[in-house]
Amino acid sequence: MKTENITDNPFRLNAAIAGVLFIIGTASGVLSAAIGKPLVDAPDYLGKLASNEGTILLASLLQFIMGVSCAGIGLALYPILKKYAEGRAIASVGFRIIEGVLEILGAVALIVLLALSREFLKEGGPDASFFQTAGSVIKGGTAWINNVATLLSWCIGALLYYSVFYRYRLVPRWISLWGLLGISLTIVSCFTVMFGVIPAFGTVQVVSNLPIALQEMFFAVWLIAKGVKK
Repeated sequence: MKTENITDNPFRLNAAIAGVLFIIGTASGVLSAAIGKPLVDAPDYLGKLASNEGTILLASLLQFIMGVSCAGIGLALYPILKKYAEGRAIASVGFRIIEGVLEILGAVALIVLLALSREFLKEGGPDASFFQTAGSVIKGGTAWINNVATLLSWCIGALLYYSVFYRYRLVPRWISLWGLLGISLTIVSCFTVMFGVIPAFGTVQVVSNLPIALQEMFFAVWLIAKGVKK
């Protein structure tokens, strides 16, 4: 695969940065969920979180990194998209920044749950019903943010920039089409979760997200290695 020097294309650096951020955002998000979700979803999570403080802090940091990366993707792609469709460029960066902010809120929620867990243990554990109620409210709000609001913000932003990539052939059209179809499948799964048809991040939703997850990693490598059309 022949690569192109950054000086050969004014957008080469932007494409490479976006590709790196795609990989960082995905990797940090997967790791955050892998180490944090089992503890947060445990029946006795209020007792477990405080005793696994380091793990929760790391999960929160990784989710924060994911949020910054997601916002950065929109910013890195903006100069490329602006040349061809300024309105969609502005909208896509806006939605990816919203996604990043929501991810950071999710990271903060983990810290709040950790603090609640510490206080729960100080108050005597199982009899501290206030903490149980507060924890349930925080978890419910966080689940909606992570499983619906964040995903939809990502999906709308991605639809916008993949449509520009497809329309103007900035990368091979089959890559853009793969992105459009994959992100559309994720949108359908988001709405089915929203209306209680399937469980959040159950098997169906995870499988529905696989096509776009694989596409984004391929897309990231393409952006790093080949960039976009001049």
